[in-house]
Amino acid sequence: MPSPLQSPCAEIDAQLIDRVLEITINRPARKNALTQAMYSAMAELLNEAASNPQVRAVILTGAGGAFTSGNDLADFLGGSASSEESPVFQFMMALYQFPKPVIAAVSGVAVGIGTTLLLHCDLAIAEDEAVFQMPFVNLGLCPEYASSLILPRIMGQSKAAELLLLGNKFDAQTAASVNICNEVVFSGEALGRARAYAAELAKKAPEAVRLSKKLLRQGTYEAGLAAIREEARYFQERLQSEEFREAATAFMEKRPADFSRFE
Repeated sequence: MPSPLQSPCAEIDAQLIDRVLEITINRPARKNALTQAMYSAMAELLNEAASNPQVRAVILTGAGGAFTSGNDLADFLGGSASSEESPVFQFMMALYQFPKPVIAAVSGVAVGIGTTLLLHCDLAIAEDEAVFQMPFVNLGLCPEYASSLILPRIMGQSKAAELLLLGNKFDAQTAASVNICNEVVFSGEALGRARAYAAELAKKAPEAVRLSKKLLRQGTYEAGLAAIREEARYFQERLQSEEFREAATAFMEKRPADFSRFE
């Protein structure tokens, strides 16, 4: 068994410095695309950190100039990625239920869950060249991680529909304007800013910080849980669909997906 706060996966790095746990997605050759093993490692780290008094705050970031390009489609073609027993669902719940502050430092691409996980961080700092995208419909899938609930609430129905139904890329300035991230900084500065915020939070009264986070979410917590579970059920069905198989095959064959035969 790995020692506490030690990552069990080579592509997820973890270090605890001055009561701040940094979790780094470290698969730069694939723009930090996430496999089920990587999700499992992050869930384990978060669950351990939740009850570890040495941890006052967590930073999530990516190595090599990318946050994450989302799910590794080849790894997820097996079709069990969003069942409630799956590593991705366990990660979602670990982050959603995490009682301490979480800060995201975003550079490069933040695709799919790379964008939707930011909805569950307390602070998110994006570099000015970061690119966001929620291409679920483009892949024959549906929104996940309570994004269908949270996005209309924080940015309005019409903008949420634009981002989720069209699934197009958008820049860091747009992400900040619709409340997906808190602020935009120059290239190379996101992690430093996140560390500064984490250090500030780590010096505050820990129980007061945890209680404040809990109270901030008390009005929407149960609705968020229900949305995560409902979306996961539909997402799991979509992973078995011919539309997703066409989209994933087209992606791997580097061609546009052809949905013309579907009704």
